Amino acid sequence: MKEISLYIHIPFCKQKCLYCDFPSYSGKEILMSEYVDALNKEILLKAQDYYISSIFIGGGTPSYLTNDNLKSLLEVINTLHLKEDMEFTIECNPGTLNKNNLDIMKKFNVNRISMGLQSTKDSILKEIGRIHSYEEFKNNYLLARSVGFNNINVDLMFGLPNQTIGQWKDSLEDIAKLNPEHISAYSLIIEEGTCFYNLYEKDKLNLPGEENEREMYSTAKEILSKYDYHQYEISNFAKDGKECFHNKVYWMCNEYVGIGVSASSFINNSRTKNIDSIEEYIEKINNNENIIEECYENSIEDSMEEFMFMGLRMIDGVDTLKFKKRFNKDINEVYGEIIEKNIKKELLVWNSEKLFLSPKGIELSNYVMSDFILK
Repeated sequence: MKEISLYIHIPFCKQKCLYCDFPSYSGKEILMSEYVDALNKEILLKAQDYYISSIFIGGGTPSYLTNDNLKSLLEVINTLHLKEDMEFTIECNPGTLNKNNLDIMKKFNVNRISMGLQSTKDSILKEIGRIHSYEEFKNNYLLARSVGFNNINVDLMFGLPNQTIGQWKDSLEDIAKLNPEHISAYSLIIEEGTCFYNLYEKDKLNLPGEENEREMYSTAKEILSKYDYHQYEISNFAKDGKECFHNKVYWMCNEYVGIGVSASSFINNSRTKNIDSIEEYIEKINNNENIIEECYENSIEDSMEEFMFMGLRMIDGVDTLKFKKRFNKDINEVYGEIIEKNIKKELLVWNSEKLFLSPKGIELSNYVMSDFILK
């Protein structure tokens, strides 16, 4: 059997965050049971013939599912061919976790929880549209520990409206002291179609300046290093042996199956994406109709571009021998001038078989990566 990773999308949220552009919806809870039934059918249709090496259930808010729906979904997943001791992650938002749903997750082999916190400051949480307080997060975190979860990620955001460098430092210190196995620390991006985008267009968002944002990023690296987190990707930090396997699947351009509305798959050099409408998805699954909205066959140029700009997100960088093995071309043949230019600018480093961003290159990563898009 081919080994593959599995992503499952849960599009329901108790409340939509003001910065969120993910395909998620509030006020559609009435569709939850029908959606999970349809999801289970798609799982059995598309994932049964694979050997599953990692699972990530994302959203939306997967922990917002009712206990019956969560149990139904996890029961079906556990009928698949699952690799022993594989990483099995569920995204969980504080305010939607309790002992009952944590016990269900634990019973059905979920072994990693990713908790969306964003800030330890209640004033900021309120301003970005989160449904919980920091105290609720702490209670949920400690509850997950008591149930037996020993692999937890916490998401934190910087560059938020009215956020100071001091508040960001406090958030990093507060969470590092709780000692989760993994911390994702990423900057706010204003995405079109979000409430924040509308406010930004009207000049009603008080965002930190570029210099402050750079300082916040370097502060994250400094503080997390002090607490023994090693940076393995631009926005991700982990304790030894606790890097997120599933996310590395994306960064290394390995294959995965996406299940549910808006989910993407990458198999046999082909990228597909499912439809966005929950109602249409349920109807089409129940009528055995096609739910794929987009299908794109990667060209060799597409695949090389993806390999470069995804690989450069990782601190270890791009393995030039793997590039040659995958594409039957020497990396210099394709990108020699671009590599040389960025090495001269001290943005890239070539050490043995690895090509990676320098500290300065990480700060300017978007500019460096855009160079690798073949015109």
